[in-house]
Amino acid sequence: MVETTPRTVASPKKFVIGTGLLAQLHDVVKDFGDNAFIISDEFFIERVQKESVAGLEKAGLKGKAEKFNRECTDAEIKRLGELAKKQGANVIVGIGGGKTLDTSKAVAHYYKLPIILYPTIASTDAPCIALAVIYTESGEFDRYLFLPQNPDVVVADTSVIAGAPVRFFAAGIGDALSTYFEARACHQADGMNLSCKRPSRTGLGLARMCYDLVCKNVDLAMDAVRNKVPTRALEEMVEATIYLSGTGAETGGLAAAHAVHNGMTAIEDLHHAQHGEKVVFGLMTQLVLENAPKEEIEEVLRVVRVAGLPMTLKELGVKEFVEADWRKVAEIACDKNDTMGNLPFKVTPDDVYHAMVAANALGERYRAEHQG
Repeated sequence: MVETTPRTVASPKKFVIGTGLLAQLHDVVKDFGDNAFIISDEFFIERVQKESVAGLEKAGLKGKAEKFNRECTDAEIKRLGELAKKQGANVIVGIGGGKTLDTSKAVAHYYKLPIILYPTIASTDAPCIALAVIYTESGEFDRYLFLPQNPDVVVADTSVIAGAPVRFFAAGIGDALSTYFEARACHQADGMNLSCKRPSRTGLGLARMCYDLVCKNVDLAMDAVRNKVPTRALEEMVEATIYLSGTGAETGGLAAAHAVHNGMTAIEDLHHAQHGEKVVFGLMTQLVLENAPKEEIEEVLRVVRVAGLPMTLKELGVKEFVEADWRKVAEIACDKNDTMGNLPFKVTPDDVYHAMVAANALGERYRAEHQG
């Protein structure tokens, strides 16, 4: 019998969403242990002490919070892991942004402990994925740490997320917006998902639900986060941007949008752009490559406009368009180890360069037509 690459569905064991959940940490911890080591962003550690640690103690559990030192490095992972070991912790909790959560995942992995994650911003779908990005001491990318399993629990407290900067929330929408289109392409190509397995029909279905919730809720969710209030629309958007986008991407696969994003990291002007902001331009490029239906493109651009996301290179921060630089972006995007190969047709760096130029023109034309 011929061996084939299996299809997978990957997801956290549990995803919890609601308000006031930071003070209810004990309700989640008790299912995994009685001694929690909490790794917290410095901006939240005081609140974690007052709400989470106090709640654990009141419930008869042990807990201690330690401040994360801003960078997910091997040294920081070891430092925190040794502190957790010294404490006798039997569960790790990560509370904060992406690097805090990745560090928490790595500590739990190396010390073989359950992991509970509390994202405080919804800028990417990283919390749900079995992956951590490791950096050097100088803050440069070092490597991906592929984890054998997804987090045990991801808790999204919308009262916390509603208070985060609007730009981060919008960036999460940008990242989620590409999920369906990339999963659709990967499914059509029968490519490889982020688990290095074939995409499943479930992955495509989750990705489609993600897109539907983003389109449905973008107007009211942006109203909510701009006014820092948790609403039902914001809750559904967070479900899309954190859970459905993460599981949809991991199970359904990525394609051109994220490959173009990876190429764009070579442009110095874009080093301050958010991940999701660059993914939006990558998605526009993918839609041009696919010659997607006009109605589909217009709906994507509507969501981008309502979320306040950049849709042209100038809006992203590019001061001067240098053809050689963008041809380099196209070359990187077409690397054989990236996800461009998950498109259901072959493309060359020339094709990608031409599509990026056309995507920028598309964004400029849309802006001109929708001024005011």
